[in-house]
Amino acid sequence: MPNEQMSAALREAYASAPADILTLHTLEIRHPDFAAPIRVVRNYPDDQTWLAAGDPDVAPILDAMNYEDRKQVGLVARLEDEAPLDGGQMVAFIALAFELQLPDIDTVAVPEARLQIDNVGREMSDALALAASSQHKIEVTYRPYNSNDIQGPQWDPPLTLTLADVDADPLVVRGSIRMLDVGNKAFPGKTYDPEIFPGLVT
Repeated sequence: MPNEQMSAALREAYASAPADILTLHTLEIRHPDFAAPIRVVRNYPDDQTWLAAGDPDVAPILDAMNYEDRKQVGLVARLEDEAPLDGGQMVAFIALAFELQLPDIDTVAVPEARLQIDNVGREMSDALALAASSQHKIEVTYRPYNSNDIQGPQWDPPLTLTLADVDADPLVVRGSIRMLDVGNKAFPGKTYDPEIFPGLVT
């Protein structure tokens, strides 16, 4: 089934597979207990490519990072204007290996798939393990970028899922990712009660 969120540029990249344009898969992981969102990209560490891209907003992002963090950067790119955090701004993504199989469009109420992130380190694994024990949901936003266009993700809007059943240690984080549970939401969203619709009461 065609994905209507996929931009024409990404469809072209997938169809023609040009050697000089890569699709960079990113994740943003958010939770109320995090001081800042966790942003990762499936790429190798490289900050010079993004400096050379010519956007003046890239250098201040990198210059504000300490040396250890900066050498792990795998992408600097702009978020969509409607992003839940830092909308429309350039942000850095840390290079990490991860495997994400996006849920299929299925007949079940909440399609589910698995996420695995490797070599996360103690700080990230501890944060995710703590968040997993919280009553608040861990949200994950998937954004693909083309390597020749850092001005916005190639899906509009990006795909946001929830992360559950987290198993985290310093080597790997595993969890289930789930689509928004639209199957259990009321439809229509408006509640028809006597206060708003007095004609319902006889």
